[in-house]
Amino acid sequence: MIAPSTNALYTDLSGYYDLMCADINYESQSDCVRRLHRLFGNQGKRHLDLACGTGPHIRHFIDTGFQSNGLDLNQPMLDQAKLRCPEAEFSLQNMCNFVVDQPYDLITCFLYSIHYSGNVENLRACIESAHAALVDGGVFCFNAVAKNLINNGSFVRHIVNHEGSEFAFKSGWFYGGEGDRQALKLSIEKTTDKVTEEWHDEHPMVAVTFEELTALLEPYFDVTVFEHDYEKLEMWNQNSGNAIFVCVKR
Repeated sequence: MIAPSTNALYTDLSGYYDLMCADINYESQSDCVRRLHRLFGNQGKRHLDLACGTGPHIRHFIDTGFQSNGLDLNQPMLDQAKLRCPEAEFSLQNMCNFVVDQPYDLITCFLYSIHYSGNVENLRACIESAHAALVDGGVFCFNAVAKNLINNGSFVRHIVNHEGSEFAFKSGWFYGGEGDRQALKLSIEKTTDKVTEEWHDEHPMVAVTFEELTALLEPYFDVTVFEHDYEKLEMWNQNSGNAIFVCVKR
């Protein structure tokens, strides 16, 4: 069974999204970004999560004293986020041209979702929107992958059992070697009573080097790049293809 479109996979399987991300340590990621905000930010507590999905990061931020809200393009995801975080406000918006009523102290974009911008012009618009939505000295924090360091043969896979079915999730990056487009390839297998259904999808994503990404950010932010390690903070070593960007509004 093949998902008919990019968004349809998430719409149809929004009830299983948390299973797909079951191996993610949301608490560790949230704790790390709060630490970065203490180091670089203004100590304010207004937080917005871009591409928030079902809201697991927002839950952790609220539980540690933040006033957190979220936005996403997928209404079924936001419906689940509201159940998880009834204290938060959620908005159905595109992160590339979103607007807010009041500025935020911290804006996050976890799980490489910044790449959903799709192309460099949309990525620039996302950066401009985040800049406009922050208070002076506010922090924009996200993780990213460098197109020139992608291994097309590498992928991650995990298996989860849920309500009598076994789910096998597999994902990996693919970059063709030219231009500003890469892809996130996903596959999901659901096995129930020895019958297996399969979904395959390929999400178009924006492709940039970290040098190109920094150049897009620097007109708006002071940029610091860390290794992609949520347990300890180390400066990016110039070799790894994953990193955490901490951007302070000028």
